[in-house]
Formats: sequence, C-alpha cells, structure tokens
Amino acid sequence: MGQSGYGYDSGAGAGLGTDPGPVGHRQLSEAAEAQAWSKVPEVTVLFWTTKILTTGMGETTSDFLSKSPAVGGALGLIGFTGFLWLQFRAPRYSPWIYWGAIVMVSIFGTMAADIVHVVGIPYAVSTVVFVLALAGILTAWYRSEGTLSIHSIHTPRRERFYWATVLATFALGTAAGDLTATSFRLGYFSSGVLFAALIAVPALARLAGLNAVAAFWWAYVLTRPLGASFADWMGVSKDRGGLGWGTGPVSLVLAVLIAALVACLAAQHRRHRRPAVAAD
Repeated sequence: MGQSGYGYDSGAGAGLGTDPGPVGHRQLSEAAEAQAWSKVPEVTVLFWTTKILTTGMGETTSDFLSKSPAVGGALGLIGFTGFLWLQFRAPRYSPWIYWGAIVMVSIFGTMAADIVHVVGIPYAVSTVVFVLALAGILTAWYRSEGTLSIHSIHTPRRERFYWATVLATFALGTAAGDLTATSFRLGYFSSGVLFAALIAVPALARLAGLNAVAAFWWAYVLTRPLGASFADWMGVSKDRGGLGWGTGPVSLVLAVLIAALVACLAAQHRRHRRPAVAAD
C-alpha cells in the first residue's frame, strides 16, 4: 500500500539499496511483524480522505444531536466509550472498529469543545487551552515511549497515548474552526478555504526536511477544522452563511461516504494480510 507524504516513519528503510545482512534482515522482519500487529492503519491518500469526512460528520452530527442535549449527549458518550472499548479489546487493527472509534471521537470531541463554549469560555481561550493540552499529551507520550510515530502503536500504553492525542486534536480543531468562522467572522466556507491552504503547509515543509512525525500530527490537527468548516457550510441555514441542506441530511450523506471508504480500506487490508496468513 502506498504511503502519503505525511507521517511515514517506520524506520525499516535504513540502508535501502544495500544488503542488510543477517542482522538487517532480522530488524526488517521485526519491523514488519510490529506493523502487522499495529492497532492503526497505514497513512495513505484514502486514510486522509476518510479522516476529513469523519471530521465533517462529527461536526454536523453533533449539531444535529444537540437539538436534544440530554439524549444527544448520552448517545455520544455511549458511542464514544463503546467503540473505544472495542478498539482497545481488538488484538490488531480492524478497519471497521478503528474508523467507528474515529467517528465517535469526532462526535464526542465536538460536543466537548462546544460545551466549553456554551459555559461562556471564548473560542480564543478554549483554542489555547486545547493547544496546551495537546502539547502536554504529546510531551508525556514522547518522554514515556521515545517516539510519537503512529507506526509503533502495538502496546496498550502507546494506544492510550494515541487516542488521548486524537481526542485532543478533535477538540482543538473544533475550537479553531469555530474561532475563524465566528469570532474572526470569516464564515464557514472561507474558513474551509483557509484550512485547505494551511493543510498544504506541512506537506511542503515535509519536502523541505520537516520530521515526518511532526508533519503528520500538524496535518492531522488541521483536518478537523477543514472538514468541519465545509460540513457546517453545507448544513447550516442560509442566514448563517450556509447552503441550508440541514445537519441531518449532511450527516447521513457523509456517513454513507465514510462507510464506502471504510469498505475499501477493509478490502485492501484483507488483501494485504492474505499473503502473510498463507505464509504461516
């Protein structure tokens, strides 16, 4: 499966073009085995496309559920804890479980960021708070594990750090998107265009020599306001600067698209696992 420009840092390619020798072959074998047992997907164009769609769905679904705050909050919490429980229980990466968890983290992360605003905290303040929270999680992760690479998520502790980081990125992205769209009065469409331009920065920085892991997490944070801004633009009413399609219908269409992409990812995953199973 081809890798994208963001985040590929398996370390298995050292010495490419030369005979790695017995020790090198053993290291490559260990790296391949670790990837086979990884709890997260490979980073491809399909990964980024699915991720952006989940951010949009999380935004509009959260807004749709907020029409009945108690019921919506309960459903969000149940889905969030349920899918994370399945993810942590799974022995290895499962596309349907993983992306189900991402969707629920998107919905719940949006709810969490919105609640912070509802209680009176400005978006500018919450954005800074979530930046600090994300920095704290990443710092603790690196000090504990010595790496932030998503290609090494094959221990329970690293998986906990990974999902804490993912939740923080969704909350941060929600606050940042609302900050530009409402506090800065750019509107949802203009905010989407802004973040579409900004997400190209880590790709260009990667070409200029930026660390792959740093480029990945930089882009990962930006996918949240990118997808959410365009989803809000499609879903909110025309008097709020949107197309007025409704948060419910937009959420449903995005859910169908996500399901189709995850089906493709699951099919790819089965094809790539089949040779390994046959070799066993």
